[in-house]
Order: sequence, then structure tokens, then C-alpha cells
Amino acid sequence: MPPTSAPPAPTSPTPPPSGTPAVPLSTLLADAALGLQQVAGPTEDRLVGTIGTTELEDPAPYLLGGELLLIAGVRLPETTEGVDTYVQRVVRAGIAALGFGVAPVHDEVPSALVTACDRHGLPLLRIPPGTPFVAVNHAAHAAMAEARHQELRQIAEAQAALATAAARPDALKAVLQQLATRLGAWVVLLNPLGGELLAAGTRPEAPAAVQLRALAARTTAHVRSRSAEGRPQLPTAAAEHHAEFHLTVHTLPAEIADGPFVLGVAAASTPTAVHRSVIGTALVLLSLLTTPRHALGTDTRGAAALVRLMLGQHPVDVARLLSPDARAADNWVVVHGRITRPGPGATARPGGDPVQLAALGTVLTTPYLDIDGTSLRALVPSSPGSPLPDLASVARLGWTLGISSPVAAADLAIADRQADRMLRHAVATGTSSAQHRTQDLTMHSLVSPGDAAALAQARFAPFAEAPAPGPAVLLETLRTWLAHHGNWDRTAAALQLHRNTVRRRIAKSAELLDADLQDLNVRMELWFALHWLPGEQPTGKQRTADPTEPTPP
Repeated sequence: MPPTSAPPAPTSPTPPPSGTPAVPLSTLLADAALGLQQVAGPTEDRLVGTIGTTELEDPAPYLLGGELLLIAGVRLPETTEGVDTYVQRVVRAGIAALGFGVAPVHDEVPSALVTACDRHGLPLLRIPPGTPFVAVNHAAHAAMAEARHQELRQIAEAQAALATAAARPDALKAVLQQLATRLGAWVVLLNPLGGELLAAGTRPEAPAAVQLRALAARTTAHVRSRSAEGRPQLPTAAAEHHAEFHLTVHTLPAEIADGPFVLGVAAASTPTAVHRSVIGTALVLLSLLTTPRHALGTDTRGAAALVRLMLGQHPVDVARLLSPDARAADNWVVVHGRITRPGPGATARPGGDPVQLAALGTVLTTPYLDIDGTSLRALVPSSPGSPLPDLASVARLGWTLGISSPVAAADLAIADRQADRMLRHAVATGTSSAQHRTQDLTMHSLVSPGDAAALAQARFAPFAEAPAPGPAVLLETLRTWLAHHGNWDRTAAALQLHRNTVRRRIAKSAELLDADLQDLNVRMELWFALHWLPGEQPTGKQRTADPTEPTPP
């Protein structure tokens, strides 16, 4: 006998998890190739998160919710009461709909199943004999993939529009206008005290705007309380419902004494996955655009250092303006680079394009870059605990680097020569980078600096009489040749010369020095002496200021 009690209140299906692919049931019903037909249950559309196939007498324990459950009725109960119980159980499990395949077990959808689905508010689909269950599964996943593709395309378009807006002179206003357009909502930027800075979109009636501000005030108060407890100001979001609007607020990720800026959104519907992704992009851009540095429009410390250098001050006196936290005792590392491999950052554009500069500045951890065609020079602030440059990322960008040891600002010229030599060494050996190493305990530390310097100058004094190309060129060629253990090819590659040119210069050096450069002891002696020539050893001290010069503020 059929149940005689009043029909139970329909149970809502379990929606697919937020952000996961889903397909409307109407999409599958509209697919003529499947030939599906709804024969019972409510006609309002539902989202299907996945397709399940089962012939269990009670599949409910194995369901997650949101499924289109396909059965052929192999173990469908034979009694009306049993069918009603079966439907009641799968409804309670949260399935979206039930699909029944006719033939070979049943020639038609059982009437008891139709009645039970109507009774419990479950959509029932008739699957014709010519439609395999796997075809339904394929169609559903194809529709989900297409829907996801559309979502990703919308997100990409919105992100591009927001990025373009952020580059405009009226960046804050332009970003908010783009965000309002993409969300179809009213958006407002509030300062830490709750004051409205800028807004875009159609403004809602006063009650909704007031409720949104109140929600923002409670959220910022929570963030300030966390900050007072010594915990970081993490980005926070909150949501409330108004009679006509879905209200959300998002704090911007920034460390501000009075609290964070807040983005408020009043939308006519609940945000979708696309909307949430677009809001996330906007939050990052708005956070950058509300920083004091962007508001001032320039790096004021760097600009001050440039002004002082142009007006005649010594680099040592302005180095503290460029180092982190104005620590005057910080050291510096000089980096030389050359494009040697194809890569996403390997372009010969004079001055470097903005993307290349941003990428190099990020991986080298410095904004102080000079790109001239295929060459790079950089100054990297260095102090205990400073992060090391990401050399692997620089290599992926197509650059080969030479890196100096850390030096004081007074010894930047020495570090510049170190970086240049390390670059030549890296190019010659085919490695992506080479770094000059300064060790405290070496043979050099065991000798008198004055005696060593005097010996070096005397040993290389004959170079003063060197003909063209001159003593400096011969000295650098000899240094490079010794550094590469007398290898002609590597020396030529490092100096970007023909190997015969290297041979002639080394022969001339041997003649001037009256030395047998094939003797290892002679080469070792010369290599030792090269380190003590003037300008080769860093002092490790800051320049003593001229008492007649004004003290920088």
C-alpha cells in the first residue's frame, strides 16, 4: 500500500562545494544526444556536482551530496513502501537528482518510483535505452570543463582590466570602477577610521550603506585588537545579508598604525567563485596603491641620495640613505651580469623593460639596477640576516652573474672589479654565476700588508714600460690567464678575445717580467702578488668625513 501520511517537506540537495565544477541539471536535459526526460519531481534547476552509478539497496552511506545518481533498478525494492524508503534515504543524503535507465531490467520507469520522487521532491530523469550511463557522465564532465573554462576566461579578463586600471594616473578610482563593473555591485574604499574615500557603482539606499559601514567598523576593531595583542594584521573578511543586498567587507593587507583600509561590496547576489577571485586581485592592487610610497609617487630616500651625489657628496656619506633601515654600517655587494642564454628576461632593450627590471629587482633583492643592453650592474644592500639573491631564478632569466664579496661603501670600486672578474670567470667556465670569496684565515693574513704591497709593486714595475695595449690591459690579461690555470680557451672566452691575442699578451708579460710562466712556482708568486697591488684589498672602513664638510641630516 502507498503511504497515507502527508507528504514530507522537500529536502534541499547538498550543493557542490564552493569553487568546484558543477553543471546545471537543465544543461543535461537540454542535450538532445542524451535524450533525457524529467518524469517526476520539482522543475526548478539544480546544480550537479558529479555523476554516480550504483545498484545498492541502500546507497545513502556512500553518497557525498550533489550527485546525479544513475540506477537501472537491479535491486530496486519491489514494494511501494520499499521504493518510498529508498527515495527518502537518497534525498536525505543530499543528491541533486535520480536518473533511471529503462531496459534491460525495467521496460519503463516504475510508477512507484515516480510517485515517491514527486512525494519527496526529487527530480527523476528517464534515461532512454540507447543512452549508456557513461555517456551521461561524459556529457556532464564536458559541460563542467566548459563552465570552468568560461570562469577562467572571465577571471583573466577581469585581472587584465584591473591591472590596466592600476597603471592609470587615477589608479584608485579606476580600479574601483573596474571592480564595480565586473561584480555588478557598489564598491567603496573606507579609511581605517571608517571614512569613505572613493566609491564606484550604483549606490544602495542609506540603510544598506550604513549597515556596510557598521560591518566594516566591527571588522577593523577586531583587526586592531589583534594588533594590540602583538599579533599580525592579517587580511580579514566578513559578510552579512541585507533585505536586498549581500554585504561583504575585506581589510587590505597592510601594516597601518590606525588599522587597515577596508573594501566594502554591496551586491544583489551572493558572490560567485569568479567574483571572489576578482575581489582577491583587486585587494592586492588596492593594498599596493594605498601604501605611503605609492602615494608620494617616488622613493624619497633614493631621490635624496641622488640629489646629494649630484651636488658633490661622497658615496660613503649617502650610502645610509640607500641601505635598509638607514643602517650606515651595512655592507654592499656589487653584481655584474651579462645575457648569455635565451630566457624570459633576456632582452637587449636599452635600460631594460619594466617587466625585466621588476623580475631582476625581485630575485636580486634590490631596486638599484643598471641595465645597458645585454649588460647589468647592481648594488645589493648586505647585512647580517639579509636574504641571498635567488641565483637560480636569475639564471632562468638568461643572465650570467659575477658577484663581489660584501664590502663597505668606501670599497665599492674594489667590489666593482671583483664582480667584473667573477663575471668573466663564470662566462669562461659556462656556469650561471661566480662569487668572490673573502676568507679571514689565508696566506695573505700571515704577511705584513705593507711589505706585501711593496713587493707587489716592485714585481710588476716593468709593466710601466709596456707598449700598446698598455700596462692595465696586460695586467688584466695576466690575471685572467692565471685565474683560469693557464687555459687559453677559457681566458679568451672570459676576455672576449681571440686565443692568439691572449697568447701574444701573455708572451709580452713574460718578457717584461723576465719570468718563466710555465713554472708553477712563478705563477703562484705572481698570483699572490696580484692581490696586493693598489686598489685590490678592501679597507673595510668607512671614509673619514672632511671636518669642513657639513654633516648630512
